[in-house]
Amino acid sequence: MTNAKAGRGKKTVKKAGRNRMQRVEAGKTHVGEEFIAISRRLLVEEYLPKIKKCIGQLSDEDIWWRSHETDNSIGNLLLHLSGNIRQWIIKGIGGKPYQRNRPLEFAERSHIPGEELLKLFETTISEANEVLRKFDAAKLLETRHFQKWDCTCLYAISHVVEHVAQHMGQIIYVTKLRTSKDLKLVDV
Repeated sequence: MTNAKAGRGKKTVKKAGRNRMQRVEAGKTHVGEEFIAISRRLLVEEYLPKIKKCIGQLSDEDIWWRSHETDNSIGNLLLHLSGNIRQWIIKGIGGKPYQRNRPLEFAERSHIPGEELLKLFETTISEANEVLRKFDAAKLLETRHFQKWDCTCLYAISHVVEHVAQHMGQIIYVTKLRTSKDLKLVDV
């Protein structure tokens, strides 16, 4: 929304926040910085709490349940997301060493306890959040090597946010199947 009164000099823009409308001075936030801030907010304030709420309602048996051998359990999805985030954000953007074993993320069948899986995922999200907090938005269009592709940092961040959202949806769905109840995630 623009301040139309002459002489005030400042323009303000309303932007949607999760629970409120926030005002930002026009021109004060670089679009790249805003993209990074939104990505961090989605991972930390939107996706993580919903995944935590799901895990908190499930037994370890439910976390490792699969309707068919070719399906992924929630446990496998948490291992997979942790590996993906570490490879694309923590290593690819943050430059920290990480050797991923993607096939093992899906092959795991030892029923790692839900509390341990959640701790791994929370630590991964926290480390990724710190990498993104320190990341210079001027480097978003820099091309780097991720997994087996060369792509921009902007693409890599966008890919991770979308990827977590996709698998979060699967986690929510399986949680609803296993608990037979409304998870009331609108308020999370």
